[in-house]
Amino acid sequence: MKQSLFFSLLAAFAAPFCVSAQMQDSLGNECLVPAHESAYVRRIDRHTSSKAYRMAFVGVPLVIGGVVMQAYDSDFRRLRNGYVKSFHHDYDDYLQYAPAALMLGMKACGVKGRSSWGRMLASDAFSVGLMATAVNSLKYSCRVMRPDGSSRNSFPSGHTATVFMTATMLHKEYGHRSPWYSIGAYTVATVTGVTRQLNNRHWMSDVMVGAGIGILATEFGYFLADLIFKNKGLNVPETQLVYDRYRRPSFISFELGLTIVPGSYMPYPGMHTEFKAGPTVGVQGAWFASPYVGVGGRVAVTNLEMSVNGVSQDSDFESCSVVAGLYLSYPLSARWLLGAKALGGFEHYKTCRTSLYELGGRGGFVLGTGISSTYLASQNFGIRFATDYDMAPPFAGGSRQRLHKLMLTLEACAVF
Repeated sequence: MKQSLFFSLLAAFAAPFCVSAQMQDSLGNECLVPAHESAYVRRIDRHTSSKAYRMAFVGVPLVIGGVVMQAYDSDFRRLRNGYVKSFHHDYDDYLQYAPAALMLGMKACGVKGRSSWGRMLASDAFSVGLMATAVNSLKYSCRVMRPDGSSRNSFPSGHTATVFMTATMLHKEYGHRSPWYSIGAYTVATVTGVTRQLNNRHWMSDVMVGAGIGILATEFGYFLADLIFKNKGLNVPETQLVYDRYRRPSFISFELGLTIVPGSYMPYPGMHTEFKAGPTVGVQGAWFASPYVGVGGRVAVTNLEMSVNGVSQDSDFESCSVVAGLYLSYPLSARWLLGAKALGGFEHYKTCRTSLYELGGRGGFVLGTGISSTYLASQNFGIRFATDYDMAPPFAGGSRQRLHKLMLTLEACAVF
């Protein structure tokens, strides 16, 4: 049931990536459209470059993905408990306001942004109102218990909604000056959201839905202000202008996903071992020397429940991998990229005690490959859907049977 939900989500959002082309952007700027593109493909790309599509494409998948991920909340909590069970820091209480503090500080120092003071404050007021209404309505109607059992207002995460709202504000006001303002803001937002789960204050679904609400609230807050003010007090009419289809797509991304280990393994005679699908969390990035070829790597951790001879085990099978290698990219259009990779590195298994034998406590060489499809919602941010395959080392001493892992991930990417 869990796997079918995940596959349905992946299929729903991956479908638009099957075709693409380049058209003009929302301001009518040319985006290097090949003359031979079909009229149908041109219409598809015009639709996916519209303002409404770009406003919703990041936030909506996060919200829907968070709802689907509720089925895996306990799995992600086991992953957290396996590595950082005693983690507790309160810097997230302050970090949520950091992007807004930087935005206001730059404005006070006279750094020219997208909007005048009045227009910016109106846009931000709309955003705060929409975010607060959505978060508090859900918190006190859904009444989800926090993972630490302290209260029934876990869903969604208010801290995460706040920091992604302020990060989007900074991106809109100053993202046109340098992509690093946006990259820094969303990095702070991601760290805050992850910290909320590490502190055992929120489930993974709380964080994902909170992030989506924060982004959507700001997008609609600025949209409402644009309707009211029109061109009054607007210094920069659009923060994202012409896209270069053939730029170098260097990136760093944060990934959440599901790892599936098909089949049955026999690390020792008479020990039939099977694995249930489990969560994967990771970070990866690559530097591209051209639009097509780059080098990079990935760090990921995985938690898998397992059964031995049909009996579920109390201990979970946990692993951590570090891989590096070749990344390939093909720009289907100014906004859509297809990618592939070939990686190699090291994977380590934590010790796991079963009813028959002790597994893990060892590591070895891992080979990996994968394909991906990326949609750039803006010049510097995108959503990636990836399918990876890793041929991991044997998980028992003396065994030659390598572990075959299939990973389906949703990634938030910063492209620079």
